[in-house]
Amino acid sequence: MIQVYTGKGKGKTTAALGLCLRAAGAGLNVYLCQFIKGKFYNELRALKKFKNIKVEQFGRGCFIKKAPSSKDLALAKKGVDKVRKLLAQNKHNIIILDEINVALDLGLLDLAEVIKVIKSAPKETELVLTGRNAPAGILKIADLISEIKETRHYFKKGVKARKGIEF
Repeated sequence: MIQVYTGKGKGKTTAALGLCLRAAGAGLNVYLCQFIKGKFYNELRALKKFKNIKVEQFGRGCFIKKAPSSKDLALAKKGVDKVRKLLAQNKHNIIILDEINVALDLGLLDLAEVIKVIKSAPKETELVLTGRNAPAGILKIADLISEIKETRHYFKKGVKARKGIEF
């Protein structure tokens, strides 16, 4: 199955992490591939406690405000190559492609190539794709789409990111 969590609201990665936690509790093997992200986030500390969850980041850890750099492109490609390899090995029950929709939106990855990788997944592997601006091609092949809509956000009142809540 292919699950997509998209939209402009807060909580896409958080939803994927909830699924990750549920799966780990059930004894499933989970691989979390984070595109664009390269900084330490507190959820990574918690996930390290689970032997059946593997996390890797493929990003520089900064917002990409202009055209992506060659390093951004290389890291994103490395992430897709890793996912391709893991799918061929068929050792993970769930593979989460965190922020892959953003990586696609920024032009870090080729949509046709990503769809090809997704379609290569064994039938029993659950794929979860997160990030705003999910492309139509991804939405077309998804089995589940959850769009998280922002109705109100406290950032607009000047509240800064808080440890344990946003990171």
